[in-house]
Amino acid sequence: MSKNYREKEYNNSNISSTPYDDVFRTMLNDCTRFILPLLNEIFGEHYDGTEKIVFANDYHFKNMQDGAEEKIITDSSFKVISKWGEKKYHLECQATIDNSMILRFFEYDSQIALDDATIEKEGKTEDGKKSGGVLTVTFPHSAVLFLRSNENTGDVMKMKFVTPGGELKYEIPIIKMQKYTLQDIWNKEMYLLIPFYIFTHEANFPKYNEDETSLKELVKEFEEICAKMEQLVQESRMTELESRIIVELSKKVIDNIAKKYEKIRRGVDKVMGGKVIETEAKKMYIRGIKIGEENGRIEGRNEGRSEGLKDQIKKKLAKGKDIAQIADEIEESEETVLELIKQIETEKQTI
Repeated sequence: MSKNYREKEYNNSNISSTPYDDVFRTMLNDCTRFILPLLNEIFGEHYDGTEKIVFANDYHFKNMQDGAEEKIITDSSFKVISKWGEKKYHLECQATIDNSMILRFFEYDSQIALDDATIEKEGKTEDGKKSGGVLTVTFPHSAVLFLRSNENTGDVMKMKFVTPGGELKYEIPIIKMQKYTLQDIWNKEMYLLIPFYIFTHEANFPKYNEDETSLKELVKEFEEICAKMEQLVQESRMTELESRIIVELSKKVIDNIAKKYEKIRRGVDKVMGGKVIETEAKKMYIRGIKIGEENGRIEGRNEGRSEGLKDQIKKKLAKGKDIAQIADEIEESEETVLELIKQIETEKQTI
């Protein structure tokens, strides 16, 4: 592929953040435990909910030819720590089919791999020759959620690297929102997909907007979604806060995708907004739950972020970087870096 073609693809693609990107990131960060069932579906994992998810920075810096740095923003990269070890993942959400997506994935995955790269200064090659150094980069398990797709949309994106040592190939799975029914979502506990479920109805928007009977059927389906989530809350399989986040994000998606269809927006928003007028006591109860869960969620996210920073610091210390360099690269103060190094040393002593 020529440089000009690559530049054309980038320039023509919509790589700016969209409302759907924002919803996807919010779901991943605010309803984090629902990531695991999605990974089970995509990659055939067997996570049971006891694993720990640690988010990496969603921005990375690429060195340009003129010496400047370009910020690269990913939807989400994280690692899952389980009894079997650690795995890195990278998930993206894409509203429309985009030929440049695979180019961006290569760039994102390469940068994620470089962020955690390790260098062995000495060693031997497979044929016994003395090595001047070995760079090890571990690419994440990556996948993309396509909110829209058609019969020509593939099931995977394929990458092939041609190196002097031979060819390397790997595939990036494509999850198609159009493929999943509500029953699939409930059975597989893929609650992260609920805000995007409206995309499965997009082709019928003109019909719903003109035909009252069809619109009622759509509204009834979203009434069933709300009822099911209430049931999940009662069964302690979903918290009140998670349910409300999903409802609010679903409304955000619907308001964007159905901008031209006022009847659809009004009908579904009425359901997702709730028809029942809450009593003041119930409002106070929900407010208390939200505050308590929010505090717990923030504490958990801060702990995960701290662990992610410590991992980065360990790798940068191993590369011989000083405190000032590390602080600059991870965009934290030198005091914060020193405090985290102290924690790392304390943890070493307790092992």
